[in-house]
Amino acid sequence: MIHQVDKPVHRSKLRRMLGKEFYIAKRRLAWLFSRTQFSKVDRSVNFSNVWIDHRSILLRKLKDVDMHLQHNKITNLKLAVAKLDGVVIKPGETFSVWQLVGRPSKWKGYKEGMMIHNGKVGSGVGGGLCQLGNLLYWMALHTDLTVKERWRHSFDVFPDAGRTIPFACGATLSYNYIDLQLQNNTDHAFQIKLWVDDEYLNGRITSDIPLYSKYEVFETDHRFELQWWGGYTRHNCIWKRVTNLSNGEETRELIAENNAIMMYNPMLER
Repeated sequence: MIHQVDKPVHRSKLRRMLGKEFYIAKRRLAWLFSRTQFSKVDRSVNFSNVWIDHRSILLRKLKDVDMHLQHNKITNLKLAVAKLDGVVIKPGETFSVWQLVGRPSKWKGYKEGMMIHNGKVGSGVGGGLCQLGNLLYWMALHTDLTVKERWRHSFDVFPDAGRTIPFACGATLSYNYIDLQLQNNTDHAFQIKLWVDDEYLNGRITSDIPLYSKYEVFETDHRFELQWWGGYTRHNCIWKRVTNLSNGEETRELIAENNAIMMYNPMLER
């Protein structure tokens, strides 16, 4: 059975700009009056119990993308990582990427990096930070942190090239209303460590207690479909399997059902 996906709606540049500023202001007001206890960076904390390590390569050769945008992305990642590295998420607290990073701007040192606009490659100040969202989301799925807010990529822009995790296991970011937020509903604390080296964006989540479960994230029902309006879409389901290390008890949870518009013809790609 074909899963019907509507043809994307293209709005004017002015409409997109005004809409973005409206939602930014709305989120700022929400922060101002929120009773949410947001997590803070505390580098005096150094938990020794590692729950997950993960890394993603910094420079990838992508079709029709200037490499200088990816080099600029590294600068942007370093600036954002400096604001997030060492954040401690205590019980009852919520971690928010944008609440800690703030708005990327030129005067803060952010550069023009790659951005996706309506499924097309473009550029913008602070571009490339979605790589950070992808890393944080993937790591969070391997802990007991609850994903409070996460936005999926609605377009599949590039063919798979060296993919090591299932399709659509990432989190897109756009200041400040498209955020990644993780809530700690447990009775133990977590800390996020982030750093950038010559080749990779690196991440680690540690806790004040040892790891007590095994976490597996996997996909099912992966497929490509041709829509009535002529475009292709890509679909899958993402699941999380948690196995208790002491008694072997297993739980399985559906994380997301993804339906993305493809910006390339899968029948022509190798």
